[in-house]
Amino acid sequence: MWISSPPRLRGCLYVLLLCGPRIALAQPQVGPSVSLSEALERTLERNPELIALGYGMRGIEAQLQQSRLKPNPELHVALQDVAGTGDYRGLHSAETTVSLEWVLERGVRERMIEAAASSVATHAAETEIHRLDAAAETARRFIECLLLQAQLNTKAEGVRLAEQTVDAVRRRVAATRAPEAELARAEAELARAEILHEDVEHELLSAYRRLAAQWGTSQPEFATVSGEIGPAPTLEPFEDIVARVDANPALLRFLSQQRLDEAELRLEEERSRPTWRVSGGLRRYELTDDEALVAGLTIPLKWKNRNEGRIAEARANVARTGAQATAARVEIETSLFVLYQELKHDVDVAGRLRRDIIPRIETALDGTRRLYDAGRYSYLELALVQSQLLGARDELLEVTADAHTLVVEIERLTGVSVAQSTTAQ
Repeated sequence: MWISSPPRLRGCLYVLLLCGPRIALAQPQVGPSVSLSEALERTLERNPELIALGYGMRGIEAQLQQSRLKPNPELHVALQDVAGTGDYRGLHSAETTVSLEWVLERGVRERMIEAAASSVATHAAETEIHRLDAAAETARRFIECLLLQAQLNTKAEGVRLAEQTVDAVRRRVAATRAPEAELARAEAELARAEILHEDVEHELLSAYRRLAAQWGTSQPEFATVSGEIGPAPTLEPFEDIVARVDANPALLRFLSQQRLDEAELRLEEERSRPTWRVSGGLRRYELTDDEALVAGLTIPLKWKNRNEGRIAEARANVARTGAQATAARVEIETSLFVLYQELKHDVDVAGRLRRDIIPRIETALDGTRRLYDAGRYSYLELALVQSQLLGARDELLEVTADAHTLVVEIERLTGVSVAQSTTAQ
């Protein structure tokens, strides 16, 4: 199959998602698992849209094959002076001419081949865009599955903390050191934590289904995705990224389209020249039982250029494609800047959460739990710190996953790797 794997996108995603320290507990593997490489390979081999594009490419290549075929000569048979009167009765005075006629294309064939080859290149560029889009979408859905698997762990941790709190409150109530209302409140929070855990389970099943749809199946043949969300990426300077924007598949498509438009312009200019026809053959005279060679040349009179409109249209198409390429470049560079700023913000937030916020909340939770057991803190203070810790962990997961998703989008726009993990460095 002509569709191949995009190594740059896949290689960078390996680094981002499968290397470096982790921010979530490992998800228990129950049943078959699918890795990022397997998901990308299945997408590029079995995605229904890419398969359809493959057949489209075969059709374009067939057009190129057709353009290389020269027109066949034409056989002409003419019978004159037949079935008349007098000396021209029957076939007695008949003249029979058998000739072959050829079309002199005068450069049109070469221009047709050139236009067809440019069309193949344009379709290949368009296909590359769809391939990268499909791979990027698979990566985004894979990241979503990893995020939900990690969130399932944090929700399970929330259930565990809620159970510990219920046990602690129950001991205090039994010792008449806390009212019954605190136990009811703690049990309600436990039920809420279990509901949140169940919500993520349902979302994860839907995410698996959306991922499997990328390679054309509605029934996932896996139970988990392997890997975890790694740390936030280390970025290259923005100037280095935008300097390689020429690798953007959309700009390459415009370049191919411009070559096609120019080839079609040259083709229309060639078609404006008259098409000559030459012929040669043999004529037989029945009356004298003689034979003679005949030859002919047909040259259409160029009274007016009957192709002026098509030439003007082709020139307009060349200019339009150039303007579209300029507009696309401005849009891509602007989008890259916006995405890069969002990515920098996510990286900064993830670093602060990891270094400054979560460790302090964990320390605060240990102290609050000890003081609660000693009867010096209320249930509300303990519940508040637990909620802060779980919220900070969820936020870290979300901003890190969002950072990796932004990296995927930037790579889709540039076609180059823009991030490195500590391990890769």
